[in-house]
Amino acid sequence: MPANLPPMYFDAEKRFREAKTSESKIEALEEMLTIMPKHKGTDKLRADLRRRIAKLKELAQQKKGGSRRDAAYMIEKEGAAQVIVVGAPNTGKSALVAALTNASPEVAEFPHTTWKPTPGMAPYENIQFQLVDTPPITRDYLDPWMSDLMRRADMLLVLVDLHDDPLAQLEETLAVLQELRIFPAGFSVPGDLKKQPFIKKILVVVNKVDNEKHLEDYHAFLELAEMNLPCIWVSSRTGRNLYGLLQSLYELAGVIRVYTKSPGKEPNKMAPFVLPKMSTLEELAGKIHKDFVSKLKFAKIWGSGIFDGQMVQREYILQDGDVVEIHI
Repeated sequence: MPANLPPMYFDAEKRFREAKTSESKIEALEEMLTIMPKHKGTDKLRADLRRRIAKLKELAQQKKGGSRRDAAYMIEKEGAAQVIVVGAPNTGKSALVAALTNASPEVAEFPHTTWKPTPGMAPYENIQFQLVDTPPITRDYLDPWMSDLMRRADMLLVLVDLHDDPLAQLEETLAVLQELRIFPAGFSVPGDLKKQPFIKKILVVVNKVDNEKHLEDYHAFLELAEMNLPCIWVSSRTGRNLYGLLQSLYELAGVIRVYTKSPGKEPNKMAPFVLPKMSTLEELAGKIHKDFVSKLKFAKIWGSGIFDGQMVQREYILQDGDVVEIHI
């Protein structure tokens, strides 16, 4: 289908070519994007404009003196863990984030729809995970700010499309991560690295498993891949196994939920403190309030492996589901 662009579009395009600064170029590109009609004939052109705008914004940020850590897209961590969703073009990253969270990333059937990170909160029981939709990563192209975003995240969710050579997609995505010195937790790291590696918990998610036949194909993929990473299947289109995905994120995150209470009161089971496994009572006290660490005398615990109301000291290792009554 032809694009059928109006004359105003070409006027803006001319201003883009003649622009001398990044700000002027961005302004012209954004005007082109606004003027351009939305239909199938302009899908690829719209995606290309978004990529160019994102690239120029990144370059403009760096010229202002910001380091890569101060780049255009810093996503503040929220919830139990920050999970960056990565993968090849058109694997369904935006659709998955939209299905699980309150975010509204642009979803389309053509690649490179996403041109900036889009965070959303995915509820799981009484906690939430922060999922971040991102542009596709390939050996040919990677947005400059993506490496820092992935390196700072708690976990990476690598999404592959069951119907588009998932094995090749997985291998390429992991290869790109390795080039950025990002390695799965528990895997060996090459000894010739000149800089520090970034060890991340990585969950592989196979998307578009819409029916039982697709489920058979998923198991065939697992055999071919000789999968040694945590892996799960979902269908963002039908919603199949999305809760199972959230369960897998919780297990992989390595966290516990701990509840606090005042003497004679019941705990609020909808507002847990989320801590890493093997956290101590002292660490919980510090998370509640910095002054509690020095003032902490003891706590009473209700939980597994102890009797109700047992008195414990600051070095006590907390368990998932513990109810804590702190005394200062």
